[in-house]
Formats: sequence, C-alpha cells, structure tokens
Amino acid sequence: MRIVVADCSVDYAGRLSAHLPRAKRVLMLKGDGSILVHSDGGSYKPLNWMSPPCSHETLELDDEVREAGIVEQWQVTHKKTADKLIVSLFEIIHDSSHDLGVDPGLIKDGVEAHLQELLAEQIDLLGDGHSLVRREYMTAIGPVDILARDASGASVAVEIKRRGGIDGVEQLTRYLELMNRDPKLSPVQGVFAAQEIKPQARTLAEDRGIRCLVLDYDAMRGMEDKNTLF
Repeated sequence: MRIVVADCSVDYAGRLSAHLPRAKRVLMLKGDGSILVHSDGGSYKPLNWMSPPCSHETLELDDEVREAGIVEQWQVTHKKTADKLIVSLFEIIHDSSHDLGVDPGLIKDGVEAHLQELLAEQIDLLGDGHSLVRREYMTAIGPVDILARDASGASVAVEIKRRGGIDGVEQLTRYLELMNRDPKLSPVQGVFAAQEIKPQARTLAEDRGIRCLVLDYDAMRGMEDKNTLF
C-alpha cells in the first residue's frame, strides 16, 4: 500500500462528475489498483475513490498545468467503465509504501457469523424468489456479508449485525455506492439485517431506500418461528 499526504485537487469524470477543490488530503493507493481519497473527517468514508479493476498512470505536465502550481498529476481509469479519477498534486507532504502481506479478513463474533451462515441457508427470508450468489462478497473497502438476487434477478446486498445502529447503515451505504458503479451488479438493493435495529438506524436506512430485516436468532436455529421483514 502507498500512502501519500498531499495538497491536491481531485476530479472524477464518467457517468457522474465530481470535483474536490484544492486541500490537504490522504491518498491511499492499494495493491488491487484502487485509490481512496480521505480528509481529516468523515470517519472512514472516503471523499472519492476508484474501485478495481483500474489502471494508474502519471501524466505528462504541460506548461499551463505547471503554471497552475501542479507538480504531479495522476490519472486512474476504470477498465470496465472508462471512468477517470484525476488527482492534481500541488505539494507532496508525505509519501510512503508498505507491504501489508495477506490479510486474514474480518473475524466476526460468533452470533454475527452464525447469523450470516443461517441467513445464507434461509435466503428466502429476504423474500420469495431470492437466491444466494455468495457470502462475503468483496468490495474495494471490505466484504459485504451476503450478495443475493431477487425474483427478478436484481442484485441484493445484505449487511448483518447483532444490533443494528447508524454505523451499520453507513457501512452498507458505502458498499452500495461502490457496487452500483459495477454495471454487472447495478442496480443493487440494500438490506440491513439485525436481531435488533435501533429506531434512528431504521429511519436512516428507510430514507436511503434500504430495507430492514429483523432476524430472530432462535427461530433461524429452529427453536421458534419469528422473522419480520419491514
């Protein structure tokens, strides 16, 4: 992984356009080709990013660009969509590379992991006609718990928690933003599943078009029969 702290501006061009004006930011270039642009706020959510598969090149600077104070310019191009992320660096404050090795992945607590396993086996709890694609579907920022398809064949991403709070909804929102950039998956519907969903999390999820599924752990283990989908 390469980590660069720089005074920079960022432009995204493709199916949507976005501009980040000049400011100091952290740029993360990962071994899978992805790039994430972070500020000193917003928790772990990047301001902008490009997910793999993508290519990275350093552009030749013309006189006009140099006169604007730009010392280096990157172009990251998505190989499937041709979307481009252009990073213009005015000053590089820090630049380091680190070999992180093979990551073992997220190890969830026993109940959460078991809920994922049970829901994958009982995928019809999402609704009639749903089918499992895979568990732990990897995105550029981590794995979404379950990728499924509904009766019409549309993609469904499911994030599972024991207790569903706002953080979990935000996490699923980030996965959906990434997954909906993939034309092979888009449009992707989100389902936030938990044993208990806090009212604020439910309100946020519904506002973002994410369905909420309350899971009864005992019922899923065959001890009783209570599962409610809202």
